[in-house]
Amino acid sequence: MSRKTFIRFTDKGIYCVPGKFYLDPWKPVDMAVISHGHGDHARWGMKKYLCQHFSKPILKHRIGPDIEIQSLGYGEEININGVTVSFHPAGHIVGSAQIKMVYKGYVIVFSGDYKTDDDGLSTPFELVRCNEFITESTFGLPIYNWLPPADYADLMQTWVDQNRQNGKTSVFIGYSLGKAQRIMKSVEGSGKIYVHQSIARLNEAMESVDIKLPDYETIDFVNGAKAVKGEIVILPPALLDSNVIKKIPDRATAICSGWMQVRGSRRWRSADAGFSISDHADWTGLLKTVKATEAEKVYVTHGQTAVFSKYLRELGIDAVELQTIFGDEEMEEKEIITKEES
Repeated sequence: MSRKTFIRFTDKGIYCVPGKFYLDPWKPVDMAVISHGHGDHARWGMKKYLCQHFSKPILKHRIGPDIEIQSLGYGEEININGVTVSFHPAGHIVGSAQIKMVYKGYVIVFSGDYKTDDDGLSTPFELVRCNEFITESTFGLPIYNWLPPADYADLMQTWVDQNRQNGKTSVFIGYSLGKAQRIMKSVEGSGKIYVHQSIARLNEAMESVDIKLPDYETIDFVNGAKAVKGEIVILPPALLDSNVIKKIPDRATAICSGWMQVRGSRRWRSADAGFSISDHADWTGLLKTVKATEAEKVYVTHGQTAVFSKYLRELGIDAVELQTIFGDEEMEEKEIITKEES
């Protein structure tokens, strides 16, 4: 048994041949097994969806309440046309999962997006050994190495305290799904937290499956923007240079993104600070994970595919670059915010 008869890479996405389903497909298909709720991995138009329990309300919120969707708990198995499928924690965001497929004793794992450091909110990453591993490589360069989550929390809380002493409102910019909730967790206890409505709606989806989040309020930009003075505000990136953010008085703005580690000042010139927190594995996390899976074959998807696959081959790992259209969370966020604001 090999991937030639098990999985196939098509123009619709990664296809499990015996199971007759796709992994995070980017075109409409009959059956889609979804790793997590970001729009570059969970798209509209599938006849049936299968995901992890925590992702179900997120997909229904983002794709539509009437989609046909089934969910499983972590580690729970389902048989799809002879293929045993199960979800295992990816640590990327709430509900994110690696998809494990077993067919006639041969194991393939699709990582989706993953993060190996425990952020205290997402279910911590779980290593799954396999014959073949399909890994992301968003930050697959040696320059990307993250601090422990607790260190970022200390830095962010110190920044909030300094802003308050200077009469400033602390405004954090982060994706509505995943990053915003991580920011909330990082600054919990440092002040009252206000979030944009797009974040609040996703918070509600998570809370519907008993995910515990810090206390927060939805900011009222029509009547109550001045009430947030001196407190903490979390907004999605689409609003960074908008008229909406300008309603917040005496603001200091911080971007929360892994990209801030090397190109923050060039990419976000209007920001006062940047924290290189990411919901993806860094260089060390990627390498440790690939090695620990003991996979005989590795496929490298979205991100630094050429560099990372080349480095793996230099280590003696049979790795190939795989072309997909995952990985544009920024464009996804802008489209969603525009739709919600219209």
